[in-house]
Amino acid sequence: MSQDELTLRYMERTSTSRKLYERAVRVIPGGVSHNIRFFDPYPFYTVRAKGAYIWDVDGNKYCDYWMGHTGLILGHSPDIVVEALGKQIGNGTHYGTVNTLELELAEKVTEIVPCAEMVRFCNSGTEATMYAVRLARAYTKRKRIVKITGGWHGGNTLLNKYVSLPLDKPESTGINFEEQMYVDAIPFNDLEAFRSILSNKRGEIACIIVEPMLKGCIPADRDYLKGLREEASRNDVVLIFDEVITGFRLSLGGAQEYYGVEADMVTMGKILGGGLPIGAVAGISEIMERADPRRYGKGELCWVGGGTFSANPLTMVAGLATIKFLEENREDVYGKIGRLGEVARRKIDKLLEDYGVMHAVVGLESLLNIFLTNKCIDIRRYEDFEYIDHKLTQRFYKALILRGVFFLPEHTGAISYAHSDEDINHLILSVEEILVELFRRC
Repeated sequence: MSQDELTLRYMERTSTSRKLYERAVRVIPGGVSHNIRFFDPYPFYTVRAKGAYIWDVDGNKYCDYWMGHTGLILGHSPDIVVEALGKQIGNGTHYGTVNTLELELAEKVTEIVPCAEMVRFCNSGTEATMYAVRLARAYTKRKRIVKITGGWHGGNTLLNKYVSLPLDKPESTGINFEEQMYVDAIPFNDLEAFRSILSNKRGEIACIIVEPMLKGCIPADRDYLKGLREEASRNDVVLIFDEVITGFRLSLGGAQEYYGVEADMVTMGKILGGGLPIGAVAGISEIMERADPRRYGKGELCWVGGGTFSANPLTMVAGLATIKFLEENREDVYGKIGRLGEVARRKIDKLLEDYGVMHAVVGLESLLNIFLTNKCIDIRRYEDFEYIDHKLTQRFYKALILRGVFFLPEHTGAISYAHSDEDINHLILSVEEILVELFRRC
């Protein structure tokens, strides 16, 4: 089935969403409040979500593998979170003062997350990574930041560089070259590249920030992360793990626990908020204390502001309910979602191989992504994305949507505790039907 035929079928099923989108583009740039939420010809509009499912304005039901940008590990609107929020609303939605809930969640984070001796809450992963590199610079008194090509750390100015292909073009207008002149990028899973930049810019580098799973779907080699740890320590460079996606996802203690590698600082978000907006930066006390206004005055203090709604009681109570449930049921939750993820990746990979379709199925534990490619390749770093056949991959994901299976096209999918074996079987069956439709008839 051609792209045009798939688009027509999609438009027939989502006529109300089309009308809403036509209204939206008149008042919202591009019709969306987050660029990646757009997909051709327009996104459907969600009106309800529960468990593993979402429903759009036209009454279509989808098994959801996008899961709120991968942030809903317990599924949509889990009862424990809904009940906790219901109790809190009567006591207030926003205080603007310190509260016991933020203390409880902070204590829980420091108990669970390796390296997290202290934590500051903010409102997004973007803020968390901005504050993390700021703290690293304040601590080391150095300017240069090393990141990974393809690494996405939110929209903050410093790190919005070398994110997407072609890498030699700016990611955004409105950012001055001078603002990013001390940011360098190296390939993922390439320890020698880190050693090389350490040698060439010795004594200049404040930190390296890395996603333990690049773009939430390409796993790091364990030896690579261990090597980063060793080299960072040897050169007094702060090692930052961006765990906005992998935090509380790969394991209760995130990628640090999963890989057995401890960073100096970690950024978190998504799952930590229990479905509400959150960001957090945590790390060893020696670095985090640079944000302590009792110890440092103007000109010495590292400003980690947090924002008006930082540590608001609704987010704190939702996060506490989620993290406590994960802690109390860790074997059951992580055992289930990890098993479902492994089954999905293995069986989809086998189907694509059987049909002779060049592809890459990537991910780890409950995270997965499916790319159709124009070359047989094992995707291990962002530079390998040049071999993705984007048009064919988009057709594949649109065909899934027509079968009631929603992945945000080309973005990492996440399996939640609310997904069942039947859901995974439906996903696999849908993939097989699509392969018959797209390839056997060619």
